[in-house]
Amino acid sequence: METYTFLQHYWWFLVSLLGGILVFLLFVQGGNSLLFCLGKTEEHRSLIINSTGRKWEFTFTTLVTFGGAFFASFPLFYSTSFGGAYWLWMIILFSFVLQAVSYEFQSKAGNLLGKTTYRSFLVLNGVLGPVLLGAAVATFFTGSAFYIDKNNMADIGMPVISQWANGWHGLDALGNLWNVVLGLAVFFLARILGALYFINNIDDAALTARCRRSLWGNTALFLLFFLLFLIRTLVADGFAVRPDTQEVFMEPYKYWHNLLAMPLVLIVFLLGVVAVLWGIVRTLWKATFRKGIWFVGVGTVLTVTALLLLAGYNDTAYYPSTADLQSSLTISNSCSSLFTLKVMAYVSVLIPFVLAYIFYAWRCIDQKKDAAAGQPGNEHRY
Repeated sequence: METYTFLQHYWWFLVSLLGGILVFLLFVQGGNSLLFCLGKTEEHRSLIINSTGRKWEFTFTTLVTFGGAFFASFPLFYSTSFGGAYWLWMIILFSFVLQAVSYEFQSKAGNLLGKTTYRSFLVLNGVLGPVLLGAAVATFFTGSAFYIDKNNMADIGMPVISQWANGWHGLDALGNLWNVVLGLAVFFLARILGALYFINNIDDAALTARCRRSLWGNTALFLLFFLLFLIRTLVADGFAVRPDTQEVFMEPYKYWHNLLAMPLVLIVFLLGVVAVLWGIVRTLWKATFRKGIWFVGVGTVLTVTALLLLAGYNDTAYYPSTADLQSSLTISNSCSSLFTLKVMAYVSVLIPFVLAYIFYAWRCIDQKKDAAAGQPGNEHRY
């Protein structure tokens, strides 16, 4: 039993870490959302697209891996959320598919819709992707409308365990103000990451100067929405679980209590916040500083990972139901079998090697900074 509990917590940690990495990699979407704001000339717009175009596969692959890890380790969440809130997830996935198509066709001669249309699709993905993913993650703290009845497994006619409680199928998440607030926080964070990435990746003085100026407004809006969501979450009632009976109940200041009960998670969260602020301030303070993306990127991974751990650890329902409190999902009632978690734990030993390969591939891609046409660093342009 202790092994099973450990593996449940282990896999929730891995899922949380993947979520943190995914939010960092949304710099691609954030950069694309700035395409027409920063790209005042065709040359600059081409530089921006070529810069993010070399990295979009990392984001898409991590999104798929994040969903796959959830499916393998917590299948009841996967069937409930992806099966019930399918409109929300389908829009997210469609926007990412639209992004991939747009990269390939926007610069092809004689393309059907024209360069500007495909570039507008990139901007659309840059807005919808972060906002909707942020809103989806916010439901871990605010709840979603679904029912769970495991007795339905015995129903030969319709063995469906989970059902959505309304006809909106995920779009109802956008009806909760706090979900939208976190979605906007993720959106402006992605724009900050995008601007910092361009500063680090593009060798063009005029464009990077415009990126630095864009940090002011996006940082102010990010801090506004992030602090609003954070403060509200820490002071609101949370979805707690009684360890002995597995009964779900509302506990005042639950997530604040989680922070205090898990000092290591608190330290990780604070380190992440400090790293994000330091990377932004250092970039604004010193005009020659170009490595802000790495400070803010690492800080983003740490902060998001800590927030997701708050949602699942310390006897907390990570996917609460607003339609039926006792249908809420926890890491113990929604996980795979002991055998499955154990086998996957062995497979997870390969994760450091995968991360090392990603780091190597990233370094190879970035050996030369992107530059204007005809200058060094101009290979493999989109």
